[in-house]
Amino acid sequence: MSRYVYDFFEGHKDRKDLLGGKGANLAEMTRMGLPVPPGFTVTTEACREYLRTGDLPDGLFGEVEEHLRLVENRRGKSFGDPADPLLLSVRSGGKFSMPGMMETILDIGLNDHSVLGLAAHTGDAHFAWDSYRRLIQMFGKTVYDVPGEDFDAELAKARAAAGGEELGVAELEDLVNAYKKVFYAHTGRAFPQAPHEQLYLAIAAVFKSWNAERAVLYRRQERIPQDLGTAVNVMAMVFGNRGPDSGTGVAFTRDPATGRRGVYGDYLQNAQGEDVVAGVRNTISLTELATIDPVSYRQLLSIMQRLEQRYRDLCDIEFTIENGNLWMLQTRVGKRTPAAAFVIAAQLADEGVISLDEALQRVSGEQLAQLMFPHFDDAAAPAPLTTGVPASPGAAVGAVVFDSVAAAAATGPVILVRRETNPDDLPGMIAAQGVLTARGGKTSHAAVVARGMGKTCVCGAEDIHVGETVFTVNGHIVRAGDVISIDGTTGRVYSGAVPVKPSPVVRYFEGELTPHGDVLLSAVERLMIHADRKARLAVHANADTATDASRARRFGATGVGLCRTEHMFLGDRRVLVERLILAENETERDAALAALLPLQRTDFEELFAVMDGLPVTVRLLDPPLHEFLPPLEDLTARVARAEALGEDPGRDGELLIAVRRMHEANPMLGLRGVRLGLVVPGLFAMQVKAIAQAAAARVAAGGNPQPEIMVPLVGAVQELETVRLEAEAILSEVVGAPRIRVGTMIEVPRAALTAGQIALEAEFFSFGTNDLTQMTWGFSRDDVEGEFFGRYLDLGIFPASPFETLDRDGVGELVRMAVDRGRAVRPALTVGVCGEHGGDPASVRFFHESGLNYVSCSPFRVPIARLEAGRAACAAAGSDSR
Repeated sequence: MSRYVYDFFEGHKDRKDLLGGKGANLAEMTRMGLPVPPGFTVTTEACREYLRTGDLPDGLFGEVEEHLRLVENRRGKSFGDPADPLLLSVRSGGKFSMPGMMETILDIGLNDHSVLGLAAHTGDAHFAWDSYRRLIQMFGKTVYDVPGEDFDAELAKARAAAGGEELGVAELEDLVNAYKKVFYAHTGRAFPQAPHEQLYLAIAAVFKSWNAERAVLYRRQERIPQDLGTAVNVMAMVFGNRGPDSGTGVAFTRDPATGRRGVYGDYLQNAQGEDVVAGVRNTISLTELATIDPVSYRQLLSIMQRLEQRYRDLCDIEFTIENGNLWMLQTRVGKRTPAAAFVIAAQLADEGVISLDEALQRVSGEQLAQLMFPHFDDAAAPAPLTTGVPASPGAAVGAVVFDSVAAAAATGPVILVRRETNPDDLPGMIAAQGVLTARGGKTSHAAVVARGMGKTCVCGAEDIHVGETVFTVNGHIVRAGDVISIDGTTGRVYSGAVPVKPSPVVRYFEGELTPHGDVLLSAVERLMIHADRKARLAVHANADTATDASRARRFGATGVGLCRTEHMFLGDRRVLVERLILAENETERDAALAALLPLQRTDFEELFAVMDGLPVTVRLLDPPLHEFLPPLEDLTARVARAEALGEDPGRDGELLIAVRRMHEANPMLGLRGVRLGLVVPGLFAMQVKAIAQAAAARVAAGGNPQPEIMVPLVGAVQELETVRLEAEAILSEVVGAPRIRVGTMIEVPRAALTAGQIALEAEFFSFGTNDLTQMTWGFSRDDVEGEFFGRYLDLGIFPASPFETLDRDGVGELVRMAVDRGRAVRPALTVGVCGEHGGDPASVRFFHESGLNYVSCSPFRVPIARLEAGRAACAAAGSDSR
């Protein structure tokens, strides 16, 4: 028979699968001897059973009662005692942190009798009745889905009747009765008076909240598996709302925004539970606790140091002080901004706490990408409207919206403005460029969730007064739709769109800045050097011009994995392609190709010069020729207009005939790639000759060019064999040309399936994963992403767009198959990838695992791929070198 309940002293921090993150960490703190209120955890297995059957598992009640007696013994109180009641909190806690997404219920065990006992025992009737009204509100919202705004309306009426003053005992008693009426109106039953019924309904409600819409959306956004379930932590209540010597707070062992060492956090006197993170009242700095309660402050600092040493990372801590006694309610490895992630990882490595390999695992390509986003140009910024708490760095510009629905429905960039956010705002937070709140600090809901998602966030802008469709700040009115800019690094809020400038990290990669004296850039440099040292995968760039290639080299690329020659046929050269298409005989066609040859040769010479000594993979012309002609609709309209005026359509008429002749229903599956080279005589030959002549010129100039020729869209070995024989004949005729390898792009499923045959003719493979994804799934990226991808993501059919992160099970299986079959024939076969998946962090890890030699991506994604290549090697080796 399964066991579903564990006391805190029975677990430890490495049992997150069973106990959830919160339960495992409560157990760890208990084992460390820290002041944790007694309690127990109902496991994730119990949750999964509940979600499967709709009922709490058999035997769970008995286990809960057994462990509840242990809590009663440790606290010296009985659950349900009307004279001196033991009250409980029930909190969710999945394996992965999901701040604010699931449910918490406090003060369980209060009823019409025990509230009187609590008032008499504590001598504080105000505290007792305030706790009771909180229970009814939390319980009603969580267990019975009573709308929270109905409770809020009653609270607002009570405060208005009291003249805005704090409610007295009599007013709180009346408010409790009003809450009971709200509860009955929505549920058809009286508020439960039996403490054990409250407890079991609360446990079931927390389990049920695992599948709440906002929780499902958050897991999808953060790519957390949907089948893990949540644990439930039942703990004896300790009260931060017992007066001025009580309070509740959140602390970080290092700054989660910058990574700096120090004491960071928020504290709220005479407050309970969720008041700090809810942002309902603005908090004070944690350092002010040193004056308010120096004994508790010193104890907290000691505990923070012990926890960071135990977890070897930034720790996020929740605590309560009850009548001068400090209690630890939670700890976890804290969420942090990308900048803080790099700084903390490098610091911990410097301190000898973790190895450089582990430090590399503590950062990610996604975080590096966020650091490469542009920042506001302070020199061009106007005077700020106001300044709030810089909760999550970045520069965000957008139109103001005041609710989640408007943010999610917006077609352009928006800033979500709220008094404070709550979990129901998650869809809007995901859709918005940034979040601005009037209340809350660095540990508020808005701050924690925005940091986790890498969204720009400014909280606690107290000067802002938020209405339904406007906000006012210092006499300035901002309406829905007005554009504002928010700076999550400084906390500044601006009217209008503030110009942006390149990120310092990008300027570092460009060679414009040195890391000297800059903590972040020093951390980035240190970890990038280690990533390059550990990586097995080389990182090349997709670059079509010398300018692109030059930037790619500055960003650390060690080759060009894809030079798309079709980009060399655009602009002023398009007319030469038109001549080729309109050629009516061999003489005209040869003349058009002869005119293109020197232009191509010059392009390649410039590219080979920039990448001297490094491989440059040149793809022969891939797209259909008609893409170089005006669209059919435009030509038809122009010719019709000329004919209507009685004019000769001239060249447009010739082009229209050619476009109609070449028109295809699905050109991506038509005359393109190798097929084009085989059907249009001399086209590929001209390109091969240009490559060879450019390489020979570089050799003559003392250079070391390393070009490779890639034949696109091969589906049969005979296609490649025909092109290769023609190419080798041309290469042999160019005096001084270096050895040039000929390979193919694997982008047709049949090529992957017949890779063993194709490898007989190909000296290298490069996976074109964009086309391979389209052809494997059977849909066109250009047509379907805006049509049904959003719905597929909502339904969980896609965990992520297969054009962003490689589909391991389908497209990935073709990649693995092609690598294995190709190397079975040609063991030294070089294999790379040149689709944009080459710069996607999750895909880079897959390519490492699949044995590829390199990935290639756009120049700006080169640093991301370099970092992930190093991380993949460390993860595979499991090493711990310092």
